[in-house]
Amino acid sequence: MNDDRDKRRREWWHRQKTPPPLNPSNHRRKAGHDYRGTCIYMITLVVKDRSPLLGTLRASDGNHSEPWVEFTALGHEVLKLWQGIPNYHPEIKMLRLCIMPDHIHGILHVTQPLSCHLGNVINGFKKGCNDITRETLGEVLWEPDYHDRILSGKGQLDAMFQYIGDNPRRLWIKRTTPEFFTVHRDIAVGKRRLAVAGNTFLLNYPLKTAVICSRSMSNDDIDRAIYQHLVLAQRGYVFVSPCISPGEKRIMRAVFDAGFPQIVLLENGFSKMWKPSGAQFDACHRGQLLLVAPWEHHSQRTTITREQCLELNAIAQEIAAMLTLD
Repeated sequence: MNDDRDKRRREWWHRQKTPPPLNPSNHRRKAGHDYRGTCIYMITLVVKDRSPLLGTLRASDGNHSEPWVEFTALGHEVLKLWQGIPNYHPEIKMLRLCIMPDHIHGILHVTQPLSCHLGNVINGFKKGCNDITRETLGEVLWEPDYHDRILSGKGQLDAMFQYIGDNPRRLWIKRTTPEFFTVHRDIAVGKRRLAVAGNTFLLNYPLKTAVICSRSMSNDDIDRAIYQHLVLAQRGYVFVSPCISPGEKRIMRAVFDAGFPQIVLLENGFSKMWKPSGAQFDACHRGQLLLVAPWEHHSQRTTITREQCLELNAIAQEIAAMLTLD
């Protein structure tokens, strides 16, 4: 049986030499990018219905600092198939793989031009995995398509290594403190209904003030404002701001770096699979941060308008004036 499976797997890989054309309208691919050329990518694949089929999150004595994922038999098979990609595409070097219970992140380097689109390589891998789950579960393993991130900027590769290596710890934190990682999409602030994520208790905090700065503030003015706001933070104030102008950004960054709580308004809303990243993740875990979004999520790159700035400032002032949730 294993010999038959390996044979079918090899046949699928070899069929990628003459693959069907990929859909050129796929919005997940970067327009104009050569997916046959040399490049480094982070690839993300999600298990169908987010089922935790690949492993189980473990931690020693409840310690969230060094949790890990214990692979299932299927998880080990996925690891072997991923590591086997260079056997069929020697132009590709596998740099890192993180297997989570319901998804994987893989970093690969296309060192020489490919004979086919990168998508065909990923499809071959997915089909090899699906072959196994069709036999054992009667269905495919992966959700349709995949997500790629092109790692071409300075420091991006190291940042992605750190990001995927930290995945088990972040998942453990989210599971042990879910209240700080849940998006609440219908919170009343005056007559508005807003989406929020993070420490919602900050909305009830009695000492709040809005940080709204003119773009004309000089660096010296901003430095003085930073000092004044840090003094207020030490007295127990929580700051609310959309962080639009340079002054607002620097003040809120100084307060954040000093470890004080804050409420940040967002121009873009929370996506279906939203989660905080980087320093914001640990700030949410500490209860230091609340994110507020008055509008729905969008995937377009847009410039914030003057009307949006004014509305965000108005919302910041309303939140600062709140004593309790409606």
